Amino acid sequence: MDNNLGDLYRDIIIDHYKYPRGNKKIEKSDVYREGKNPVCGDEIEVSIKVKDNMVEDISVECVGCAISVASGSMLADTIKGKPLDEVKKIAKIVKSLLKGETIDESVDLGDLEALEGVNKFPVRIKCALLSWTTLIDGIESLSEAETLTTSSTE
Repeated sequence: MDNNLGDLYRDIIIDHYKYPRGNKKIEKSDVYREGKNPVCGDEIEVSIKVKDNMVEDISVECVGCAISVASGSMLADTIKGKPLDEVKKIAKIVKSLLKGETIDESVDLGDLEALEGVNKFPVRIKCALLSWTTLIDGIESLSEAETLTTSSTE
């Protein structure tokens, strides 16, 4: 990564850290999850409203390092209005990106590309993944609850 691109990515992360998107309360969320990174003390709360299997609204409230807060902000920016299946796919791509694995170049990651440099700092990968793993845990619990509800009504 050349210096100009590195500077741009750094600016994107700082912008998301200083002005986090989705940092609000939402009423009557369908999914609520808390996540913690005991290694560095990052804490996050993720809430989403789901309508017709799509993310209608999202709240990401994070207290922690710049990488953790910025990643949560990017998550909020990226997934609002997207179907849950696409959200899971994006989360998988972000995980691969952070681990330095090859990703599908045809996918437009937007600001999420700024997280690519985190893979050079293994101790920070968990910081960047916290919001994503917390979100996916919540989505999976929603899917499990729907399966239980469907099974009990049949």
